[in-house]
Amino acid sequence: MLARLVDDYLTQKQNMLLQLKKGVVTKEEFLKDVRDHIRTRYAPPPDEEEDALREFERYVFGYSRLSPLIDDREISDIRVIRHDRIRVKRKGKREDAGISFDNEKEYRQFIDYIAIRNQVSVSNLNAIQRFTDADSHQDFILRFTISMPLINSYDEPYLCIRKVPKRFPQMSDLVEMGMMNTERAQLLVERFGKTSTLICGGNSSGKTTLLNALKETLPDDMAVLVAQQADELTTLSHPDTMFLHSLPGSGESKVSYDLKDISIAGLTMDVDFFIVGEIKGAEALYILNSACTGQICAATIHSTDPLRAADKLVDYAMYESRYSRNELMRLMDCFGTIVYMKDYKVCDCYACKGWNEERGQQEYERLF
Repeated sequence: MLARLVDDYLTQKQNMLLQLKKGVVTKEEFLKDVRDHIRTRYAPPPDEEEDALREFERYVFGYSRLSPLIDDREISDIRVIRHDRIRVKRKGKREDAGISFDNEKEYRQFIDYIAIRNQVSVSNLNAIQRFTDADSHQDFILRFTISMPLINSYDEPYLCIRKVPKRFPQMSDLVEMGMMNTERAQLLVERFGKTSTLICGGNSSGKTTLLNALKETLPDDMAVLVAQQADELTTLSHPDTMFLHSLPGSGESKVSYDLKDISIAGLTMDVDFFIVGEIKGAEALYILNSACTGQICAATIHSTDPLRAADKLVDYAMYESRYSRNELMRLMDCFGTIVYMKDYKVCDCYACKGWNEERGQQEYERLF
């Protein structure tokens, strides 16, 4: 009966799901509607009615077969490649999840459900969707990416889920976890509050985790603005932090705000410390401008070499800039600290010593 109930609420009663998501109806009101619907449409025996209601409640208020993976604190990422192939990253290592959907129809139904639940559309006009669910789980913010068969090489959707802990580790926690020792942590905290910082590394190397923890060490009298693509950076205690996230356009709407738009707005706001969650494009120019005009800045960026991180940021800045590469590279001395992450550890930290005119490049001193 679960499959039929899901189908009913995806088609005939979709509005009830939307009202539940928006808080127009309570959980109790929604479940009463479901019970009435079961009795009216299917009239099952009392024990089957209770079983169906319990299963559907788990489906709607959790994430169906993926719920145990989302609850598992050791799992950071979930990848559904097809209905019977689900992979996870557990403690940094990829492995089979050990569960699957029964068939393709059940999986496609699940994709439709989570799209409606999160108020996004998956269709040929919206073949790639990225969205964040910050409400349904008490421990994690869930960042979803869905790509549909229109652009996939195979005929099932791809689903990727990144789990971001709501109660993220603090610097002392990261020391206990072995990301760095106490001396390195103290040095990073001291430099973070005084000079702009660029944190680099590969995928899932711990960049955002470190930035989140460092951000919490800023004094309360410092006004902070965070611009990010997804709601991965949050705060536990800082009283003067604003968070803005990008809004991608969809096939039905031309309204969109990217990190460049948000970064430009940051230049006009009364901000002491400006953070970009992850630099991927033209926003690089605006955080560079911010750093050069007196704001302290911080950002993460993908780079497999700490001394190439500045080059990467300049590459992105050139998308938007009329300046030459050489001119932009000169400005990079505003980023006084570059931190390199690998395998969830702080491996290197460099201090910028300034522009070497003779060599035509920035010079860096390795602090550790």
